[in-house]
Amino acid sequence: MAGPAAQRRKALRRGKRGETLCAWLLRLKGYRILGRNIRTPVGEIDLLARRGNVLAVIEVKSRSELMAAGESVTPEKQRRLVRAARYMLTRLPEDSGLTMRFDAMLVVAPWRIAHVIDAWRDEAG
Repeated sequence: MAGPAAQRRKALRRGKRGETLCAWLLRLKGYRILGRNIRTPVGEIDLLARRGNVLAVIEVKSRSELMAAGESVTPEKQRRLVRAARYMLTRLPEDSGLTMRFDAMLVVAPWRIAHVIDAWRDEAG
C-alpha cells in the first residue's frame, strides 16, 4: 500500500496530465490558451482560455469517476475562482470588455473529458 506522499504525487501527476489533455481539447475547439496554473493572491486558475469575445476561466478536476470530479468543484472552490478571475481582470485591462465564463472540465482516466460550459456564474456580476 502506498503512503500518503506517494498518493499525493500520483494525484498531482494525474491532475497535470488532465490539465494538459484539457488544454489540447480546448485548442482543438478553437480556444487560445492564455494561461495555465495562474496563481494569484486570492486563488489559482487552472486554465484561462479565450475564444472570440469569451474569456473562459476553467477548473480542471481529474478523478476516477465523473460524479466525484463534478462534486469536487465545491461552492467554496467556485468562490475562490471568481475572486481569482476578478483579480486577473484588473491585471488584464485589454480583456476587460470580454464576457467572462466559468467552465469545469472533468477528466476521468484515461481519456474521458466532460467540458461543462458555464458551470456556474459570478453572482456579484
